[in-house]
Amino acid sequence: MKNLKSTRKIFIVLTILLIFNFIGMFLPLPDRIHEGKTLLPVILAPRVALADEYCQDTIQSNIFETEDCTTPAEQPPVINALSAVVMDLDTGRVLFEKNAYKRMPMASTTKIMTAIVAIENGNLDDEVTVSKLASGIWGSVIDLYEGEKIKHQDLLYGLMLSSGNDAAIAIAEHVGGSLENFLEMMNQKARLIGARNTSFKSPHGLDKEGHYSTAYDLAIMTAYALNNPVFSKIVGTKSITIGGNRSFYNTNEMLDMYPGTNGVKTGYTGQAGRCLVTSVNRDGRRLVSVVLNCPSRSVRAISSKKILDYAFNNYTNYTLQEAGEIIASLPVVKGLEDSVKVGTAEKVVLPLRHDELERLEKKVLLHESLEAPVYAGMDVGQIKFMLDEKVLAECVLKTWADVQRKDFRYYIELIIKQWLKLTD
Repeated sequence: MKNLKSTRKIFIVLTILLIFNFIGMFLPLPDRIHEGKTLLPVILAPRVALADEYCQDTIQSNIFETEDCTTPAEQPPVINALSAVVMDLDTGRVLFEKNAYKRMPMASTTKIMTAIVAIENGNLDDEVTVSKLASGIWGSVIDLYEGEKIKHQDLLYGLMLSSGNDAAIAIAEHVGGSLENFLEMMNQKARLIGARNTSFKSPHGLDKEGHYSTAYDLAIMTAYALNNPVFSKIVGTKSITIGGNRSFYNTNEMLDMYPGTNGVKTGYTGQAGRCLVTSVNRDGRRLVSVVLNCPSRSVRAISSKKILDYAFNNYTNYTLQEAGEIIASLPVVKGLEDSVKVGTAEKVVLPLRHDELERLEKKVLLHESLEAPVYAGMDVGQIKFMLDEKVLAECVLKTWADVQRKDFRYYIELIIKQWLKLTD
């Protein structure tokens, strides 16, 4: 009798849980999984426990006011992230780093590369048919179903705002023809833009052996991607409704909390921890920050704020060289002119701390002379801006005019002129 009663209790509990889960299936997607909210207990869905974006803890919108986010103005901040970097997007200069070159899992920040490869190689108006593989992926999803047809552009919003792993698979299969081919495209693109310590084994970023990147590489990939207006528009969108029945809400907390933020991507898995790539435009400056493996959303937001504040407060953009400035004149051997002017081809602007500006050295490297003919626009040297024996920036020096060579006709004319002088 006791066993029968126990069996009945278990049956009732399981029935109640299944009913709640069934009701949850009909709630709008953001209510079910945004910021980790789900009616399905972890015990009934073990796959979800470590899924990207699912287990996100909640974060207070005024976290920067309630927590101590300050740091001494001139001291690099102490942050609770295993790896981090701040990069100036216009120059590529690293303004802060902590283990920035260490290979680490990067969770859904993977989707930065997924998106840019898809945008560059796909048609935004294409109709994508969702496969069984895409509809069956676990983790953070936008509830695609097998055989569904959806616009490529809508999938990109689902990918970058709601971090849909099913969207990542659907995009990869459509653009690459196969998942394997798309991964090759991702890895090739990473190598082309200089992300040498990155390896993609999936388009979504769920934990997998051999899938890794670095904070520095993620900054490089983000800097490249933000030059694409489609990518920039998507990652800066806070929310959007597509098809009349799907609403996507951006998981990036910095969009509402840090002034000037216009992207980029969040991430979370059991191995990667909480990750965040943030792009900020402020006062004519463009910075990107990356924090990897933080213990919570609050910590990753606070860490991002601290390192961005440090970069904005301590670095100023200085114009070190104007474009078109005449630097020197070079002798021209066997030329109709004895020399040619040499000038700068481009403007050089560099973010520097005040103490760095005082120590900065300017080295001009030029050929001793040139042999005619000389043509305008020839590279004849460079200016190097050095800090503690390290080159921070370079400027190419070019010739400013054409100088013709003294040919046979020139020497004949010279002889005739000299002879005429003697006969006067």
